[in-house]
Amino acid sequence: MRIALDVSAVPDRPVGAGVYTIALARALAVHPDIVLALVSREDHAERWHGIAGGAEVHALAPRSRPARVAWEHLQGARAAARLDADVWHGPHYTMPARLTTPAVVTIHDLTFFDSPETHERVKVAWFRTAIRTSARRAARLVCVSDHTAARLDALVPGHAPVTVALLGVDHERFRVTGTGAAGDADLALLAAHGVTPPYIAFVGTAEPRKNLPALVEAFARISADRPDLRLVLAGGDGWGVAALRAAITAHRVATRVVRPGYLSDEAVAALYRRAEVVAYPSLAEGFGLPALEAMACGAPLVTARGTAMDEIVDDAAVQVDPLDVAAIADGLRAALDPTAAARMRAAGPRAAAGSTWERCAQAHVDAYRLALGGVAA
Repeated sequence: MRIALDVSAVPDRPVGAGVYTIALARALAVHPDIVLALVSREDHAERWHGIAGGAEVHALAPRSRPARVAWEHLQGARAAARLDADVWHGPHYTMPARLTTPAVVTIHDLTFFDSPETHERVKVAWFRTAIRTSARRAARLVCVSDHTAARLDALVPGHAPVTVALLGVDHERFRVTGTGAAGDADLALLAAHGVTPPYIAFVGTAEPRKNLPALVEAFARISADRPDLRLVLAGGDGWGVAALRAAITAHRVATRVVRPGYLSDEAVAALYRRAEVVAYPSLAEGFGLPALEAMACGAPLVTARGTAMDEIVDDAAVQVDPLDVAAIADGLRAALDPTAAARMRAAGPRAAAGSTWERCAQAHVDAYRLALGGVAA
């Protein structure tokens, strides 16, 4: 099958859906049943040749976001026809208007419907419309978890058939290492970003959905018991970051909170491996990739209950009510216990072992076949 994968929305510093799109492109580029044509931004051809060397790269989309959105809807259908694609895949909720090529569209989460207050207003209106349109017009939808598929059923009735494709983890990067030379390399890499153990780590964009003010307050509650411990909040600033800054000031932990900014995959893996605990108390997730990556690295994990992360953590995490700061604090204390930490360090890699991008890509290939054949199963 000849698949046109629209990668034009992946930013220079990818997170979430961008990480998924990159990993999927790499896996599909070497899949024996796929001829992959990547549709990239005009200035990203070289980047994508480096990411997915086995794929064609067609640098067609404009650079600016408004122009890309317009290009997708006005020119995307024509591009799919010129590329002679069997299937067009929109990996981030959207698809071109007037597309006659069968389309597969990925729905990551339904938080634009369930918790609109955690998103910018303009994005809520845009993505609600995009999701409803894609759900109606696509030949097939991919959901990244059963949780997302269930919310889609509840919120967008009458949608196209769904394939659930659980995300994977790059086990070459996100893995357990020893405390010898590999451990020294981790520590040196972290030190270059101003991070030294012991610490509790969070990785993700600072935005309301990630629940960081609650994490800061929970850390403040346990900080007196561990005066050596710091809280590392890795990732770039999204919107609504003022609430995080206010929480750091209000709880008087500014000298113990480290914000190294966006980190490379190598630095993130080192951060997970050397953490006392990884905390990911997000209010809502389509999947929760940082939790899976932390588990693969053998990090004790504290994460939210009642979200898509229920599907991946098994017994390898302490799960808490993300709306209850006291529960988050208790979860951190529990995960810091040496016995519990040792158990999770062993359980995490076992639980994450079967989650591969190759498996994820194969589920997508199955979805492409069903879309091409018009099969509703």
